[in-house]
Amino acid sequence: MDAKPDGAAIATGADATPVIELRNIHKSFGALEVLKGIDLVAHKGDVTALIGSSGSGKSTLLRCINLLEVPQQGDIIFQGEAVRWKQRGYDRVPADIHQLRKIRTNLSMVFQQFNLWAHLTVLQNVTEAPVTVLGLDPAAAAERGRALLAKVGIGDKCDNYPAQLSGGQQQRAAIARALAMEPAAMLFDEPTSALDPELQGEVVRVIKALAEEGRTMLIVTHDMKMAHDVANHVIFIHKGVIEEEGSPAELFDRPRSARLQQFLAATGT
Repeated sequence: MDAKPDGAAIATGADATPVIELRNIHKSFGALEVLKGIDLVAHKGDVTALIGSSGSGKSTLLRCINLLEVPQQGDIIFQGEAVRWKQRGYDRVPADIHQLRKIRTNLSMVFQQFNLWAHLTVLQNVTEAPVTVLGLDPAAAAERGRALLAKVGIGDKCDNYPAQLSGGQQQRAAIARALAMEPAAMLFDEPTSALDPELQGEVVRVIKALAEEGRTMLIVTHDMKMAHDVANHVIFIHKGVIEEEGSPAELFDRPRSARLQQFLAATGT
């Protein structure tokens, strides 16, 4: 596996406040309890990989962070500010719509299925939110959008529509769209699982470059090589709880729990 700098980002000064902190997160869908008390901390520059079997709760956890799902219990703290709630249990909802919008604006999410707008060009996909949400001047947004598309290696596709792009190019466009919001953190939900192996490499290279820039990222993935090479912290989730966590070397080279050992053997790691 490719080498990368060892250890997590060192939090100092203002960076000592975590970008994302979760405390005792519980989430159920009816009688099915998916998350059973998750604690997580991500500081500025941390790249955290969430691994585990399908159905373990990884994607649900990511959606709770971005408040696409509402946990019935627990605290979500973004840049030192706790989400305010009203009601309890299954009736629980964010209490402050302005706080909700601010958090979502600063947490860009990249989905498995790209979620690009088919009727807009690639450049328009990237500039739509900065103009409508951030109020950025359209000309400035277009200039930034072209630079970001060049950054992810598809600067020549600005005027194409999503259907004219390969899956790997569409995912890179989705990453450029997320970057255009200048988020405090980026959330990736299985960013390569819908791609064939050749196209996966295109996307992994972009994500690795973002990690090297010091971007704060949480990545749900079944790609153990990407988790090893890109993340500085890996969390193994099993049946809704954190079974084991640590550096890539600790989890992949010296797994302690029998369940993680079994999981890694099944993935050929």
